[in-house]
Amino acid sequence: MITTYFEEDYRPVVAKAAAGRFLPGSSIEIIRELGSRQPLRHVLFDFDGTLSLIREGWMNVMVPMMVETLAATGTRESAHTLGEMVREFVMELTGKQTIYQMMRLAEEVTKRGGTPQEPIVYKQIYHDRLMERIADRREALRSGRASPEEMLVPSSRPLLDGLRRQGVELYVASGTDEPYVMEEVRLLGLDEYFGPHVYGARDDYRTFSKAMVIDRILKENHVPGAQLLGFGDGYVEIQNIKAVGGVAVAVASDEAQRSGKPDAWKRERLIGAGADLVVPDYQDYQPLLAYLWNAGA
Repeated sequence: MITTYFEEDYRPVVAKAAAGRFLPGSSIEIIRELGSRQPLRHVLFDFDGTLSLIREGWMNVMVPMMVETLAATGTRESAHTLGEMVREFVMELTGKQTIYQMMRLAEEVTKRGGTPQEPIVYKQIYHDRLMERIADRREALRSGRASPEEMLVPSSRPLLDGLRRQGVELYVASGTDEPYVMEEVRLLGLDEYFGPHVYGARDDYRTFSKAMVIDRILKENHVPGAQLLGFGDGYVEIQNIKAVGGVAVAVASDEAQRSGKPDAWKRERLIGAGADLVVPDYQDYQPLLAYLWNAGA
């Protein structure tokens, strides 16, 4: 079993995100035909952006915090220049644990002659600001003023119900810190689907990765990777699922508008990572499940 960190950088395996074919009358884009294969028995979900929208807008917290930190070094770069540079590397590292973005921030501080804080300190500053931003959302869910469906990727619950009817085991693996993932799973009423199978980042980032969760699923259940299905809006889970021979569904979710249309940047990036299918959300969960289990249509 993998016992140390394993989380690769983004490495495109497809040079250009060419258009696939769409299942008739649906928003499901098939990039790679599945054909005949072993039945899917275990299903792994990323959390933020794949199921949960509680943290939608996180980048608008992280980028200004980093620009502020870099400006404090005395650099002559403008806020605009810093913002463009920061946004680029934040997006490049999206999908990894948050600590990696903070490690890069520390490197950028050093490059500008500053003395950086430990990455874990930057992570806490960011997290405190993010929690302030989303406090109303969390409280609205806690009090019942908002329904979970308002903060879920559309049709998440019907998809999970459909998966459960298939008799599969469901798991969550997130780059967000584990205690918060577990709490937000409960706030969204998803704990009934995942039970104890909710995994997230830890302060010692080397003791957690999505690849480690996948390894554990396969080893403990004595199943081959071909029986693993993964859903995610980040490249890490797509790469990890494909590395073991599983089926990867890219969720190119429009988190802010919930428009039902794929986010173009996510789509291109996730196809590049090797995704087999792309969906904007789960509105067409029925034909999606039919295709995944029958490879028809």
